[in-house]
Amino acid sequence: MKDERQEFSRRLAQAMEKAGYKPRPGELHKAFNSSYAGTSVSEMTASRWLSGKAIPAQDKLQVLAALFGVEPHALRFGSRKVAVADDRAGWAEAITAQDRAMLDAFLSLPAKQRGLVRELVAALAAAGASKG
Repeated sequence: MKDERQEFSRRLAQAMEKAGYKPRPGELHKAFNSSYAGTSVSEMTASRWLSGKAIPAQDKLQVLAALFGVEPHALRFGSRKVAVADDRAGWAEAITAQDRAMLDAFLSLPAKQRGLVRELVAALAAAGASKG
């Protein structure tokens, strides 16, 4: 189990560097908490991820992967595993310039406000589906 955690921490540090972050607990702590809608993690937790003492839960792993631009499966297990393809791979082609600007604005919001926007979009989508 120790080797698995060490390998994860190595992949996390590499992903951070490729994304322009320094693989330091303080930097990971700030970046993660600005993107995570759940309860904040401590700097000690970020340190444990980077030092190979712990592997984050799946919900946190998903956020880390998105934050640093890697596939969650590759971050967790390495690239030697085959990841399942996303059947929505072409969705980015359908986005307009206005949609991209809105997504950029959304990504700049604090985690709590992002959560509120997600709830609003889900409610609007549900209302639209019930009328359809």
